[in-house]
Amino acid sequence: MVSQKVRVKNPSGFHLRPAGVLCSTALQFKCRVRFTFREATVNAKSVLSVLGACVKEGDEITFECEGEDEDQALATMVKAVEEGLGEEQKN
Repeated sequence: MVSQKVRVKNPSGFHLRPAGVLCSTALQFKCRVRFTFREATVNAKSVLSVLGACVKEGDEITFECEGEDEDQALATMVKAVEEGLGEEQKN
């Protein structure tokens, strides 16, 4: 299992659009992709789970990937969040 922390930069947090992008990205991998936020462990391949976590701008989450393609999955997930999940970022 590999893990890494990342800070959410999306001005509106993980609302429906970025949550969908996050899930689509996670679904590209065979390994288990989760993130922890506060006391919750969230399945990153489930839009409802991601939305239910109520992640806001500035929150820090920790991705955990476990399985055959875990290293690539972790790098891709962290990069996707750092790049804003397809949304414009504040300057």
